[in-house]
Amino acid sequence: MDLRTLLRGTGVALVTPFKSNLEIDYDALGRVIDFVIKDGAEYVVTLGTTGETPTLSKQEKIDIVNFTYEKADKRTPVVVGIGGNNTKELIDDLEKFPLHNAAAVLSASPYYSKPSQAGLFEHYKALAAATPKPIILYNVPSRTGRNIDAATVIQLAHEVDNIAGIKEASGDMAQCMQILRDKPTDFLVVSGDDALAFPQVCSGMDGVISVAANSFPKKFSEMVRLALKAENKSAKLLNDELIEGYELLFAENNPAGVKAALVELGLIENYLRLPLVPLSREIHSKMKAYLSKQ
Repeated sequence: MDLRTLLRGTGVALVTPFKSNLEIDYDALGRVIDFVIKDGAEYVVTLGTTGETPTLSKQEKIDIVNFTYEKADKRTPVVVGIGGNNTKELIDDLEKFPLHNAAAVLSASPYYSKPSQAGLFEHYKALAAATPKPIILYNVPSRTGRNIDAATVIQLAHEVDNIAGIKEASGDMAQCMQILRDKPTDFLVVSGDDALAFPQVCSGMDGVISVAANSFPKKFSEMVRLALKAENKSAKLLNDELIEGYELLFAENNPAGVKAALVELGLIENYLRLPLVPLSREIHSKMKAYLSKQ
């Protein structure tokens, strides 16, 4: 099965729940994985930014990956996040991390360094040479400080064999349309922005890697499936119900918003590792009221 077929629909960028002592709460992580699979997500993504990966040690990351494989138990594909701004270290991670059961590797573009487009191309080319696993580019310039231009994406897609897709979170619809126009047929393009996922899927994207689907997996995943089937009127009705949820999830920071929602759903405790802190009382109350209407 090609990657576009395997990862068509909704992938969930999993949170990393913590206990009060800030150790990883594997029981809670297991509950979240069960919840999103049971309610219809097509796959899960571990070690994304939503999982607070900048605060995790390398051993914690490896342990989380292995736990996610075990908990998913072949019920759903698992994508593993390995990204950053030290190309040499990432190559080492690609060689040493347990990727045997990974459907693909999601790799955020280098942050802070602000490499040129030529530097971005060479960075991803080097990562692709270090692993046989399909690599999904992750373009999120609001966090990294540098956009991966459409031309660079298309060059990578056509010239580097296992650059297999992109999670596009630039918010630039014109750029998204260029990628969809010029990409190879088998190149996966998914949204990285919950609030834009509906129009982007309607425009030809293959789905979304979502934060919101941690907390609204049934409604969000169904919205995406309907949009993929061009049942746009029904998809819009569901998306309209979720717009307030998107606003609350990202009102302060991610994943404080989605963790607050998961607390209200009884799945995790409300702990984040610094420099992130829990959602403010005001926004948390609004989240609670919103969830009570769902």
